[in-house]
Amino acid sequence: MKDAENDRVSAPKLCPSAQPEMDNCRVLGVIQHDAAKPMLLYLKEPLAATPEVLAMAAPLKPTEVFRLSGTCATHKCPHFDGADCQLAARIVKMRAPAVDALPPCLIRRDCRWFSQEGGAACLRCPEVTTVTYDLSPETQAVSGLPIVMER
Repeated sequence: MKDAENDRVSAPKLCPSAQPEMDNCRVLGVIQHDAAKPMLLYLKEPLAATPEVLAMAAPLKPTEVFRLSGTCATHKCPHFDGADCQLAARIVKMRAPAVDALPPCLIRRDCRWFSQEGGAACLRCPEVTTVTYDLSPETQAVSGLPIVMER
């Protein structure tokens, strides 16, 4: 039992807002766009983000249709400060919970956001989109990144 616990502690953390090229990329869920705000519908079974799966998003970008998880890029990520994911910290600090109970999530035990911020991150996670066209000051502040105009 002790070895399993050590493996879990030393296992790389997973990013719940990954890009398709990240290691161990999987589909976390599908983004539902028919509500006032986009909402993540979590998958019930693991699904590798293969080129064939990602192609199903066409003509949109995969990150406009799917929320992906992958191995946290740590120092290669602009949100990582050397110890923590500052995106997760900003989401918890600046966003209200999107749901009242923890959503069903396949990556929670290995999720960087959950390990860092606890259930508070999970309550906000369903409203997080990797790609947004919302240019409001609030969304810009939460993202912590400069605006990139593309499409």
